[in-house]
Amino acid sequence: MAFTERRKANGSTTWTGEERRTRGAHPVGTGIGAAAGGIAAGAAAGAVAGPAGAVAGAAVGAVVGGLAGKGVAEMIDPTAEEAYWSQNYTREPYYERGYTYADYHPGYRTGWEARARYAGRSYEDIEHELESHYNRNRGASRLGWEKNRHAARAAWERFDAGTDPFERSQ
Repeated sequence: MAFTERRKANGSTTWTGEERRTRGAHPVGTGIGAAAGGIAAGAAAGAVAGPAGAVAGAAVGAVVGGLAGKGVAEMIDPTAEEAYWSQNYTREPYYERGYTYADYHPGYRTGWEARARYAGRSYEDIEHELESHYNRNRGASRLGWEKNRHAARAAWERFDAGTDPFERSQ
């Protein structure tokens, strides 16, 4: 059940967002990592050891990839990202007066979700895919991809390797 659905299901409960930040509760990140790892390892093992090697390689790769995907997903807290960007979007160099956080939000969300989904890949490698994702999910934003791609990149880059989580929250 989605977070918003849980909130609606019990109107007397005060939801703080903490229930979404439980470590280890990242099935999407784990699943994406498992699929990517399984495909890569299966292909590599299949090339060396044939069909039996491909099956064994896929199993090992799925476990390793799942752990890697889970690790990236745990770095990203959508509640914290929304709070950060809603307070800071007007300070960004691409910000244009007259647009609201609601206009930029789909770009930011595209960026931080992609960071978990495409762990290990560069922004340049997946930008075309992000444009498609953005266009499917932009909702009522008045900004097309060309004007909001900078927000997606900013959210993506907030999770560059070596960036301290405390520094990201500032």
